[in-house]
Amino acid sequence: MHVRTVESAQSVGGLAEFDQWYDECGKQNYTDVARVPLEDLAGWRTDPATGNIGHHSGKFFTVQGLQVRLPGAAVPAWTQPIINQPEVGILGILVTEFDGVLHCLMQAKVEPGNANGVQLSPTVQATRSNYTGVHKGKTVPYIEYFRDRDRPHRMIADVRQSEQGAWFHRKRNRNMIIEVFEPVEVLEGFVWLTIGQVHELLQVEDLINMDARTVLACLPFAGAQPTGAAAGADDFRAALIRSCAGGRGSRHSMGDILAWITDVRTQYDDVQAAMIPLDQVRNWRRNQEAIWHETGAFFRVIGVDVRAGGREVGQWMQPMIEPLGVGLVAVLVKRIDGVLHVLMHARVEAGYLDVIELGPTVQCTPENYDHLTPAARPPFLDEVQAAGPDQIRYDTVLSEEGGRFYHARNRYLVVETDRDVPVQQYPDYRWMTLSQLGELLRHSHYVNIQARSLIACLHSLLSKQAVFA
Repeated sequence: MHVRTVESAQSVGGLAEFDQWYDECGKQNYTDVARVPLEDLAGWRTDPATGNIGHHSGKFFTVQGLQVRLPGAAVPAWTQPIINQPEVGILGILVTEFDGVLHCLMQAKVEPGNANGVQLSPTVQATRSNYTGVHKGKTVPYIEYFRDRDRPHRMIADVRQSEQGAWFHRKRNRNMIIEVFEPVEVLEGFVWLTIGQVHELLQVEDLINMDARTVLACLPFAGAQPTGAAAGADDFRAALIRSCAGGRGSRHSMGDILAWITDVRTQYDDVQAAMIPLDQVRNWRRNQEAIWHETGAFFRVIGVDVRAGGREVGQWMQPMIEPLGVGLVAVLVKRIDGVLHVLMHARVEAGYLDVIELGPTVQCTPENYDHLTPAARPPFLDEVQAAGPDQIRYDTVLSEEGGRFYHARNRYLVVETDRDVPVQQYPDYRWMTLSQLGELLRHSHYVNIQARSLIACLHSLLSKQAVFA
């Protein structure tokens, strides 16, 4: 499969027709979003005993409180609002061959939290409440391919992965890639694209949505090899291809990486994250309009009234999390013996099922640290922010999940460095190859969603025409 993945990634260009299709989708698919007070959300109620905000059906999600204790950290304890959505949704991409080239069926989808309207999403992007019809709207297109095991298809990827651990409590979605061997009717709002074309579109701000990126990261690239002139080259792209190859040239063995992750998780066994009533969160203020932190930092919980075209339901209301500021999600990368390595961080987030997942080198909203002590400032943040143009390999602002988060955007950045990172000084960081990350992505709860986005962004550099020196 990896050979066909790489070949499809090399199939680029020809996007003029896509641009026309995308513009037309933007006219037909829309959301008109108006802010409304939390107390006025039709279909939602505030529990008088707890202050929790939940849907009248008992489905979808609730906004509750979370109490966190992290002994030894710069901020050892806090409380916050968090989204509790225990059901597992489906994020799935159908793939098939046209003229021997693998194509992905992508969807133009609008979400109320999207800053720019339509974004490119997976074939299926649906919560369990949606695909089981709790909203009493239209059926989710193509859902049968991902639920009917009797259909003739090949399962390329099928793994449950986490969502944002800072805003979701133990939220997971099923990430699936299925190859079909039968003709598939292309419905309105859907389009077949090569992996290379999707990768090209990853260079465009706010175009490929978060759910598409997390599934794309699960594509198998292991086994790719530099060919021709690149085989003997020491340029960035050749090092990137070798990083995908697997088995050779990694700084740490896979066994060492797994032992390190287990060791870090064991060290953080005393982390406590417990759900509490929303009325009991400290340092947060609430009125009929919204919920916000007393410093004005982090995020707000707001209410929205949505009118939508091209959705299963045409009108609804809901609470949303509104982050404050554009975040920074970045990895340092380094060529080690001709193989590109990515500096991964064993990161604690209160909403993770297993407390620790591998995240990017830096993952934060820099402004949130203005009122905290210098010790709380993330390692490598200053280095990433000071990176020059000659170090930057990828730099694009991309949106996060628009169904629960309002205008959540992060600057995704890949920065090449030649610095060493001693494990004695930085025990929670390790250099890893993309092949090793791909191996971990076959399993649940190892690589967080921000890192998965950056893995997709790094894969997109395989098909770029420019060769970095």
